[in-house]
Amino acid sequence: MKTDTLFILDKLQGKIFEVITEEADRLQLDTYVIGGYVRDIFLRRPSKDIDVVCVGSGIQLAGAVAGNLGKKAHLSVFKNFGTAQVKYKDVEIEFVGARKESYNRNSRKPIVEDGTLDDDLNRRDFTINAMAIRLNKEGFGELIDPFNGLDDLDDLLIRTPLNPDITFSDDPLRMLRAIRFASQLGFFIVPKTFEAIERNKTRIEIISKERIVDELNKIILSPCPSVGFELLEQTGLLEIILPELVALKGIETKEGVGHKDNFSHTLKVLDNLARTSDNLWLRWAALFHDIGKPRSKRFDPKTGWTFHSHEFIGMKMLKDIFQRLKLPLNDKLKYVEKLVSLHMRPIILADEEVTDSAIRRLLFETGEEIDDLMQLCEADITSKNPEKVRQFLRNFKLVRSKLKEIEEKDRIRNFQPPIDGLEIMEMFNLPPGREVGELKSAIKDAILDGEIPNEYDAVYAFLMKLAEEKGLKHPSH
Repeated sequence: MKTDTLFILDKLQGKIFEVITEEADRLQLDTYVIGGYVRDIFLRRPSKDIDVVCVGSGIQLAGAVAGNLGKKAHLSVFKNFGTAQVKYKDVEIEFVGARKESYNRNSRKPIVEDGTLDDDLNRRDFTINAMAIRLNKEGFGELIDPFNGLDDLDDLLIRTPLNPDITFSDDPLRMLRAIRFASQLGFFIVPKTFEAIERNKTRIEIISKERIVDELNKIILSPCPSVGFELLEQTGLLEIILPELVALKGIETKEGVGHKDNFSHTLKVLDNLARTSDNLWLRWAALFHDIGKPRSKRFDPKTGWTFHSHEFIGMKMLKDIFQRLKLPLNDKLKYVEKLVSLHMRPIILADEEVTDSAIRRLLFETGEEIDDLMQLCEADITSKNPEKVRQFLRNFKLVRSKLKEIEEKDRIRNFQPPIDGLEIMEMFNLPPGREVGELKSAIKDAILDGEIPNEYDAVYAFLMKLAEEKGLKHPSH
């Protein structure tokens, strides 16, 4: 790992660092850039979040820096936390005074006191985040690395600076952060740190669901999310956070017939999707697409293992999971429910001869999410048989071309029939109720089945014929 001063100085160029140095020296505050920004310098990752620690008042330094930067700088002060933030152009700089912390066992909120730089580095979560670079003019660019974080960056290792049991018991969110860094960066958690996560796993229960989900989102969005979920499972954290996923684990054999491990399969689907899409909620759908399988699993001596209707069972499980994790219960839940409930449909279409009617119905039910659904289905092909994979992909290509053709011809995606329920009520002097619903459904089905085009005159003629069969009179007739 390159550590020469010129390399570091090159990364501390620009007006922001010049101003911080100027104001820190004027106020006679020992000042350092610290944590993730320093780590990312050596990982050559771009970072727009700068954490600055000074031995003294971080709020005072932030105010001076914001004043010096001028009107383009926006200052926010958080007195209760002793921190301040300066936003300047597209960069956010957090200022805090060096501090030491002690914890009460039943809370992750620390008792905070003023401290030295050493105290501040001691309280950091991992060695790779416990490095600082001096920003005062005297010694500018000097690296402070008391726990050999640079060596751990070099060796791709995650470990805590101090006793990991104390680190994780004090702030259990750090257990998820360790796994998130392993997943994001491709690092390894050292055995001593990993074992401490296993021992302290139940401490995660004092952490708010919002903070847990924030880390899960970062794991899901990492380049190879399976790494994170395998570590969550191995440490026992997944059983506490998402037991529905752990229930997918394992292979049962009866009469010499086994089924695949649905947990491993789910993680492969998630990884496949991570290569083609950075849509967070599509990735959540991939994670949950088979959660109905344990409840739907049956063994038939003739056909072997079946998971009939697992997509509908899984879809019905989602609301409880979203409520428990405090995930959004708005359109995000509806989106994931839709993709989970429909994820078998294109696979069935790929297995059978594709009819226009089946394609129309899929387009109608999926609407704007059709492209996402197809991505999920393509990611769902995890067979080890390359010929089988090629065959499925060929079939999906056929389904995609049919979708395009029908969409261009019939404009079915999110379509509304040209005659709605209100018009039907007016036409036949009907009150709202079952009869109106039946007429609306008949029109929709006739359009989707290709019996009539999605045009007013054709729908009107169809409706009149149907009404006549039902004995309904049009007032104008």
